[in-house]
Amino acid sequence: MIPRIVVTGTDTDIGKTVFAAALAGALGAAYWKPVQAGLDDGSDAARVAALSGLPASHILPEAYRLVTPCSPHRAARIDGVTIDADALDPPPHDGTLVIEGAGGVLVPVNDTTLYADIFARWGDPVVLVARTALGTINHSLLSIEALRARGVPILGVAFIGEPVEDSEATIARIGGVRRLGRLPLLPTLDRATLAAAFAAHFSLEDFR
Repeated sequence: MIPRIVVTGTDTDIGKTVFAAALAGALGAAYWKPVQAGLDDGSDAARVAALSGLPASHILPEAYRLVTPCSPHRAARIDGVTIDADALDPPPHDGTLVIEGAGGVLVPVNDTTLYADIFARWGDPVVLVARTALGTINHSLLSIEALRARGVPILGVAFIGEPVEDSEATIARIGGVRRLGRLPLLPTLDRATLAAAFAAHFSLEDFR
């Protein structure tokens, strides 16, 4: 079993939290989001709890909960909080821990540290979540380069959206990464439909 898997993305609002919920639920893993920025619509941890069916003990508390829905470095400044990136170490947990970043790979955690820098310090394998929509080739390859430049191991790419074979294959080929699968857009998103879609489009063996 891989002890920790990091879920990051090529951008914000592309489905990272939904994918993280599906992955954590399928693995029976714990879930942790180090920094939650934005609370008006609830937290990502609460959404993962609802979509994954995991027990409350598997939803680990955030290190920082910030009110403003923007990049963590700015949200922390608005809230009068200083994020100590060096102290952002994954909490201990028996079994697999799924860790979700915020926004994209190069989102600032504070004024000097990017998420990719933290991923490099942890050394855990990363799943890059990417849209299948127009622009995804550029965003995905840039994200892959940023991770590789820091020596971050990439488990593969998980796509979200309608099938676009050429884009998905191009990213896998040029980026030199595994295409883990594609989570379709679900007309009804709940625990049952998400679990069924993940089982149909991904292999758990790729995450073990």
